[in-house]
Amino acid sequence: MIYLSAQNVSKSFGGKTVLKDINFTLKEKQVMGLVGVNGSGKTTLLRILAGELSCDTGSLSLYKGLKVGYLKQNDIPDSNISIYEETAKVFDNVFLLEQKLRETELMLAKAVTEEEIRSLYHRYDRLINQFEMVNGYAARSLIQGVLVGLGFTEERQKDKASTLSGGEITRLNLAKVLLSKPDILLLDEPTNHLDLDALSWLENYMKDYSGAVMVVSHDRYFLDKVCTDMLEILFGESEQYQGNYTKYMQQRVERFEAKQRAYDRQQKEIERQKAIIERYRSYNREKSIRAAESREKKLEKIEVLDNPKDTKNIYFSFSSKERIGRDALKVRNLSKSFGERTLFSNVRMDLESEERAIIIGPNGSGKTTFIECILGEQKPDTGYAYFGTNAQVGYYDQKQQKLNQEKTILDEVWDAFPRLDQTKIRSALGLFLFTGDEVYQKIDTLSGGEKARVALTKILLQHDNFLVFDEPTNHLDADSREMLEEALENFDGTLLCVSHDRYFINRIATKIIYFADGKLHEYLGNYDDYLATLEQEKNLLEVTDGITKTELQKRRRRTREEKKEFNLLKDQVEFALEQVALLEEKVHKQEINLSDPRTHENADVSRELSITYHETKLALERAIRAWEKAELELEHFKNEYI
Repeated sequence: MIYLSAQNVSKSFGGKTVLKDINFTLKEKQVMGLVGVNGSGKTTLLRILAGELSCDTGSLSLYKGLKVGYLKQNDIPDSNISIYEETAKVFDNVFLLEQKLRETELMLAKAVTEEEIRSLYHRYDRLINQFEMVNGYAARSLIQGVLVGLGFTEERQKDKASTLSGGEITRLNLAKVLLSKPDILLLDEPTNHLDLDALSWLENYMKDYSGAVMVVSHDRYFLDKVCTDMLEILFGESEQYQGNYTKYMQQRVERFEAKQRAYDRQQKEIERQKAIIERYRSYNREKSIRAAESREKKLEKIEVLDNPKDTKNIYFSFSSKERIGRDALKVRNLSKSFGERTLFSNVRMDLESEERAIIIGPNGSGKTTFIECILGEQKPDTGYAYFGTNAQVGYYDQKQQKLNQEKTILDEVWDAFPRLDQTKIRSALGLFLFTGDEVYQKIDTLSGGEKARVALTKILLQHDNFLVFDEPTNHLDADSREMLEEALENFDGTLLCVSHDRYFINRIATKIIYFADGKLHEYLGNYDDYLATLEQEKNLLEVTDGITKTELQKRRRRTREEKKEFNLLKDQVEFALEQVALLEEKVHKQEINLSDPRTHENADVSRELSITYHETKLALERAIRAWEKAELELEHFKNEYI
């Protein structure tokens, strides 16, 4: 059943067209992800669907009697009551019924005459039926379940709603709109400010939602988990896709390529027809002129296809000037407290060269403070951290506090690299889509995404071999995130990064560091590997009733050690294979030189090259044996432990 549909919806502000041709259908139990670059009109469309804005042209069709719920990005509760009480407002009608039931019960206890008792019983039956129809008995447990699921502990629920932080306000508003159970749920960035546990809870909630949902989110992992359809807004127009985010990205490329091929074919045919017309006219005979005119009329009737447009993307890569030592970072006994609250205590951590470690954990657990202590931005209470030999550290601050708000984009970057000429600075900025007069914009006028791109430009030019990033995908649109991931995948240095972007973590991480309760827990692999390990540990707990805590810890340690050895063996196989490839290339080049007659014109050169060639051949044979041995060891390990 179609709940909501849009036909040719458009919207302009001050002469600027934001939406010009929006078409889609939203059906029962569909979860539709709404995507597009920053500023493409996603929030505008949600506001139109919620009835907050009217469209200039086009029409909306909403199935009669359906209720629409809308989560805004910045909806601040004006309330001095508790978080729980503010959330419970959703059930005001339920609690009013409950109050009437209690009042009727008291009246029944005092009733004297039979007629009065009969009348009150009728009223009570009517109220109890209404109460059960709105699931009144479950109201309090539903409130509690949603608030806890979104990260509000029972203690926190007692605090005043007016004391909430920006992120907590978003979570409170999300709780209220979910509990209101609208038929159509419109969500604008619901995953902002949710930690991993709350994200997982929301995903499970969305999967079981009985209505229809349209959601704007930059969280690609979330969109993959919950979406059945995707709607993209591109240059004011919309295109609907079946499937989740990953399937949408595949289909998007296929559709674009198909449109480009169709456009190119048509343009080729138009040019061919024009050439024929020109040739006919050159004959300057009545018959050929009539033929030319006939073809011109046919050409005029052709519906010319538009050249397909795609978004501008940033393209860049991180490169380091020199390699860092094998032990890239050592952290020992690091502790930090604020007043009586201990964030972390006696933390120990090691990172090796070329590792990509992602720190995850609950909001407020001290992740940012931890990396600031490592960098010397904050002073730890105890302990120390030191980087390896030749370490050159670049830091990306999620709040961009190191950017001078009074400077222009060009000056901010150029002042950091005064030895570079303006052409090189502009070329770097161009990679991040700052071109022409845009480089003269002041930093304080930029959006969060634009400031992020300025910060990344500076890091790009530093050529550091150890990158420390704090929430680098915040403020970046989906395409920019993809480009950042590609750059980090190809980075030859070491990465330490705080992130809650699970899609990013899955693609980038070689190690997960879970940060909670002042402790670090390390897991090898990416986010999916981390979840699999948690599942293994959960299963281990279920089958180890009666096993001592010490023994359980030993088993967990063995599992981690086995995974570490497995990854080490995999690395050895990859390294050996790289050596084989390098030596094969070297042998190939030497054989080309030896086959060149000019090589043998000089006897000394010829002899030297022959000796080098035989040495390289022997080295290649040794490398092949090392590779085969590493492969056998890896295969043996798989058979033994996996």
